[in-house]
Amino acid sequence: MNDSVDPREAALRRLPTSYSLALRLREAGVEPELMCEYLRIEPEALAPLLDIAEAKLACALRPDGSAEAAWELE
Repeated sequence: MNDSVDPREAALRRLPTSYSLALRLREAGVEPELMCEYLRIEPEALAPLLDIAEAKLACALRPDGSAEAAWELE
């Protein structure tokens, strides 16, 4: 069994659950209304949540390890 995980998946696993789930749901093509139900948020909050999730993921993918502080603001 191959235990290697690609860097993006490893970064997603390190994110807080709400951010990781939001990105995974969007990637899976889940409709925004259903995403809001899963995430227990108002529709107006979805776009900002995804923006923050993408920023945190980008930080988590940095090779210099500067990502640790990126998700301390939950």
